[in-house]
Amino acid sequence: MPLRLESIRADRIDDVISVLCEAFRAYPVMEHVIGPGPEDRDRRLSELVRFFVMRSARQDGPILGVVDSGSLVAVATVTFPAEPDVHPGSDSDGDRLWRALGDDARGRYETYKSACRPLEVDRRHHHLNMFGVRDSYRGRGTARLLLDAVRTLSEHDDSSNGVGLTTELPRNVALYQHFGYEIVGHTRVTPTLESWSCFLPTT
Repeated sequence: MPLRLESIRADRIDDVISVLCEAFRAYPVMEHVIGPGPEDRDRRLSELVRFFVMRSARQDGPILGVVDSGSLVAVATVTFPAEPDVHPGSDSDGDRLWRALGDDARGRYETYKSACRPLEVDRRHHHLNMFGVRDSYRGRGTARLLLDAVRTLSEHDDSSNGVGLTTELPRNVALYQHFGYEIVGHTRVTPTLESWSCFLPTT
């Protein structure tokens, strides 16, 4: 059975989080926020990924997935060009996260956000927030299904000028360039963490 692209329902949020936790297990931003050496890294990563996913879901942005025989194997969470007002649940999500991870983690996250703020694309666009593929499905065209779907969302929206994203892995820069993205910004957050802003024009 071929891989199938689907819009993911809210009742599959736990599956979304599972895919992204696998994809982001050693991702630089997650490592930065979680911090060095906690014994409960998997739990802390799950808390952090859940926060990002729920923030996107509360903004009513689409969650796209690739499904193989009913199993979710890849995910993309997206924000529309016009973001809705902050959902009342967002504050409680943040409070719960920082109670779980601690003030040091919160400080590291704020440092990352501040460093990356100048990289924000100043054109109305769809933003690809999180994008992950299970390890066993890499190199099988899975990423293309999702990236093409997000591009199509932008192309069919008159209010959108393209798709924006950030990445903290140098090897991802070449991947996104292969799909037509331009590097529009770069910053070094810490000596070991840097971030690139990428934009795909669709108009």
